[in-house]
Amino acid sequence: MGEVLRSKTAELFNEPGCAKNQAKSEKERKKGCSKPLVPGAAAGGCAFDGAKIALEPIVDVVHLTHGPSACEGNSWDNRHAATSGPSTYRLGLTTDLSELDIVMGNGEKRLYRAIKDAIARYDPPAVFVYQTCVPAMIGDDIEAVCRHAAEKTGTPCIPVLSAGFSGKKNFGNKLAGEALFKHVIGTIEPEYTTPTDVNILGEYNIVGEIWQIKPLLEKLGIRLLANITGDARYRDLAGAHRARVNMMMCSAALINLARQMEERWGIPYFEGSFYGIADTSAALRTLARMLIERGAPEDLLERTEALIAAEEARAWARIEPYREILKGKRVILYTGGVKSWSIVSALQEIGMKIVATSVRKSTEGDKERIKEIMDDPHMVGSVPAREMYAKLANDEADILLSGGKTQYVGLKARRPWLDINQERNYAYAGYDGTVALVAELAKSLSNPVWEEIRRPAPWEISADIVPLDCGPQSRSGVGEA
Repeated sequence: MGEVLRSKTAELFNEPGCAKNQAKSEKERKKGCSKPLVPGAAAGGCAFDGAKIALEPIVDVVHLTHGPSACEGNSWDNRHAATSGPSTYRLGLTTDLSELDIVMGNGEKRLYRAIKDAIARYDPPAVFVYQTCVPAMIGDDIEAVCRHAAEKTGTPCIPVLSAGFSGKKNFGNKLAGEALFKHVIGTIEPEYTTPTDVNILGEYNIVGEIWQIKPLLEKLGIRLLANITGDARYRDLAGAHRARVNMMMCSAALINLARQMEERWGIPYFEGSFYGIADTSAALRTLARMLIERGAPEDLLERTEALIAAEEARAWARIEPYREILKGKRVILYTGGVKSWSIVSALQEIGMKIVATSVRKSTEGDKERIKEIMDDPHMVGSVPAREMYAKLANDEADILLSGGKTQYVGLKARRPWLDINQERNYAYAGYDGTVALVAELAKSLSNPVWEEIRRPAPWEISADIVPLDCGPQSRSGVGEA
């Protein structure tokens, strides 16, 4: 099992579709883009976490973690991936390996029993089995167990070789894509196909964002064959090989899957974004153009332009009341990946100024897009909290947009903070999502509480006013006379 994992790791590190990786020498390319984790290091998520994030939004299957219960506990429901139907994906199932199981070598037997029990209880269309560090180290062959269980039960069992020590979270995304390509996509034929079938890769339906995108596609007669993986059904994923075009929402996550689908089934792909008005329009235009090249009706592009004109006019009309509040406001954007440039574009459209944008988890293509759309592209990597605090406290920025881990930096600096990462409670995709983002920014920046808490205390204004001094404290805690 160790050799299999090392071989697969090396193969994924040498990704032909990754421009950054291919720009390196052959020796450097073999080292890969991601360093293995050091046990105990705060690395922001392991490979198992990344694989679980990418696959858990498949809503009708059982997700079974093979390992100690803490692995499942730490990864369960850590994104607000919404469902329009089944909720099987929200079950937190684990084999709960104990020390006795490890010492006695019971891991594979325990896994097989867990698969059988899950199928008997929930009757899912498939079971996804996630490998964690412990079974990988003791040599449990989860691929063999999954093959045997599938033969005995008649239910597909998908092994995900996602041992946490194999790399960081982004690498786990690629391991998830590898599992889909090897075991799921192409295993079932869709009931019917159309000349406008498309897949979206790397969209996880955070707070229901795919429901802001899908209506736009439906108005154009474009059929979303499979959303990989937000609000996805197993059967749709299995038939995703019949799509005409693939759109990637985040190339850092599933570039290997997009590239492999193009090589095997001839499905062309492009990277786009549905964050911001301009980027949403550009994504729709590109989809229409590529579909026409592959046999869609010629009037699709004309209808796309008509829809874009109508939706943009409606969105700008709704944004207009917020312009004065947001114009010239300075933003620190601490996120990464596709959002490092797509959110920048959205903020600049409404007149805000980007003080800095993080390029953590961003590809070279992401960085090039930032340079194209920003006059003074101030790109930063991982910024220490004290530096971010200093920028906010010294009035170099008006608001911080980031994930939940850095919210207290903004709050300590007495500056507004808005959640832009996967833990957020509002959907920001498409035209309606952009309006929602603008409204939330305006509410945060105009909230009177920030002016109040930044106001100096009375004793900081006048030397005549001093804080109350209760005098020395006795042992009983009561001031002595």
